[in-house]
Amino acid sequence: MATSVRATGGGSAPPAAQAAGSSAGPGSHKQRPSGRSGWRSTLYRLDLKATPYVFIAPFFLTFAAFGLFPLIYTGWLSLHRVELGGSAQWKGMENYSALATSEFFWNALANTFTIGVLSTVPQLLMALGLAHLLNYRLRGRGFFRVAVLAPYATSIAAASLVFAQLFNTDYGLINTVLGWFGFDPVAWESSKWPSHIAISVIVTWRWTGYNALIYLAAMQAVPQDLYEAAALDGASRWRQFLSVTIPSIRPTILFTVIVSTIGATQLFGEPMLFGGSVGISGGSGNQFQTLSLLMYEKGWVTGALGQASAIAWVMLLLLLLIGGIQALITRSNHDRDRRRSRAGHLRKKAGS
Repeated sequence: MATSVRATGGGSAPPAAQAAGSSAGPGSHKQRPSGRSGWRSTLYRLDLKATPYVFIAPFFLTFAAFGLFPLIYTGWLSLHRVELGGSAQWKGMENYSALATSEFFWNALANTFTIGVLSTVPQLLMALGLAHLLNYRLRGRGFFRVAVLAPYATSIAAASLVFAQLFNTDYGLINTVLGWFGFDPVAWESSKWPSHIAISVIVTWRWTGYNALIYLAAMQAVPQDLYEAAALDGASRWRQFLSVTIPSIRPTILFTVIVSTIGATQLFGEPMLFGGSVGISGGSGNQFQTLSLLMYEKGWVTGALGQASAIAWVMLLLLLLIGGIQALITRSNHDRDRRRSRAGHLRKKAGS
C-alpha cells in the first residue's frame, strides 16, 4: 500500500520529517572517534609536550648528580665535625667561627687575593693588546692566532714544572739573567712576594692567549662603520681603540673579568706544582698557600672534612659576592649609557 507525504500549508516538512532532519544535523556526519584513534591522539599530545623535557633531562640529571648534590652535601658537612673513617658530629657554625679566628685562613685569603690581582690584571691587559694587533690585516694572521692559543693547550703540570725550573733559586734561568745585570739571586720559592710573582707569571702565560681570542671574536663583531666615522672625525688608532673598541666589547670584558676572578679564587694546580714537596702547604711558611690548597690540606692531609667543607662554602660565598658587585657595576654602567644616549637624542631633536 503506497503512502504519500504531503507538505503542510507553509511548505515545511511534517513534524516526523523535521525530527528526522534534526537528528541528522551538522554533527551527524562526524563519526565518534574509536578507542584506538583516541589513544593515538593522547600519545601524540603526550609526545609533543614531553619530548623536549626528555631531551634536556640528561643535563639536569648530570647537574643534580655532580653539581647540586655535592654542593648540598658539602654544606651539610660544613656544619659537622667529620674525619676520614669516622662518624659525623653536629657542630653548627663552629667550623665557620674557627675559620674567622684562624691565621692560616686569613693568610690563604690574602695570598689568593694578591696572586689573583697580579695574574688577572696584566693578563687581561695583554690579551686586549694582542687581540687589537691580531684584528689588523697581518701576514700570517692565522698562524699567530693559533700560536697565542698554544699555552692554553699546554697542560698545567708541564707548564708549572718548566716555570719552576726557570725560577729555581740556585740554577734557574731567571736568576742567571738577573745576575748578568748585577742583581743578587732572588729566592722565588721561599719568599712571599717573589713566589706570588712567579705563580702569577705561570697563570698569565697560560691564559693570555685564550682571553685574546675571546676579545678578538668580539672585536670582529664591531661594525666597521664606527671606525670609518671615527677616522673621518680625525681619530687616531689609539683614540679609536679607546672610544670605539673598548665600549663596544665591554660585555665581553666583563665576562672575562668574571671568569678570571673565578679561576683566581680556585687557583690550585700552579702553586702546588710550583712548590714541589711543600706545594700543598704553600711553601715552608705558607707564603703562597691559596684557599684551594688550604681546603685540600684540611680535607685530605689532616682529615678534617668539616673544616674543608666550610672553606669551600666560604669560597662560594666570596664568588657570589664578587659576582653581585660586578653585576651592580654593569647595571650602573648600562643606566649611565642609556641616560647619555637619551640626552644626545634630546639634543639632536632640539637642534633640528
